[in-house]
Amino acid sequence: MSTFSDNLRYLRVKNGLTQQMIADALLIPADRYRKYEASTDPPLDCLQKISRYYHVSIDLLLSFDIRRVPYENLLQLEENRILLPITVDSNGENRIEIIPAKAQAGYLAGYSDPEFIEALQHISLPFLRNGKYRAFPVTGDSMPPHKEGSFVVGEYVEKLDNIVNGKTYILVTRTNGIAYKRLSRKGENVIEAKSDNTIYEPYEVKASEVLEVWRYACSIATQEFEHDDLSLLSVKDVMQGLRNDFTALRTEFNQRK
Repeated sequence: MSTFSDNLRYLRVKNGLTQQMIADALLIPADRYRKYEASTDPPLDCLQKISRYYHVSIDLLLSFDIRRVPYENLLQLEENRILLPITVDSNGENRIEIIPAKAQAGYLAGYSDPEFIEALQHISLPFLRNGKYRAFPVTGDSMPPHKEGSFVVGEYVEKLDNIVNGKTYILVTRTNGIAYKRLSRKGENVIEAKSDNTIYEPYEVKASEVLEVWRYACSIATQEFEHDDLSLLSVKDVMQGLRNDFTALRTEFNQRK
């Protein structure tokens, strides 16, 4: 028996359905559906139908025994209602999982694993509601005045189309791990990630590499801001002004040639 077959049988029995009822809903013969509950993996189009029928992501269906966590305590997306491994409390309120710095590497492997998410520490912020939030550690000095050791709380972004150019996000990718950056869409399939600290060069990420995107909601500072931290922002403004002046001079020079 496979994890998928076990999940399929569990969901059907839990919802009080027969194999014939599921087969009719999927528009396939009952004999074929029985094979899926036995051991046979369905083709992709049928797998997508099953995922939408039960409102459970394909990733969870294939890779995780959903009997091991409270099925009802997984949050659902607003539009397609696919379950995510983001837990809620007994009142249905979102619990904000904290990703400590030491768990960053493990997060790339466990972001879709409900048991991994459940094992993380949680906090609750009463002013953050009606969303799906998670706290990520700040590393390095690329996004002043946020210091290493602080946390940025992000709200889950369901679609890359919802990214607003120039706003800050936590970007989780296969190649670059977890990064807090200022994002901009570059066409359909490319995102530019930019640091506020101008010594770091921006870089591009293919949409296919993106695992998760979390919109900035608030931050939790673990160290007091110093005067020098705030002055970094003014230095940034000065540098930007110098760039603008240089561009204007170059344009004027070219026009005179």
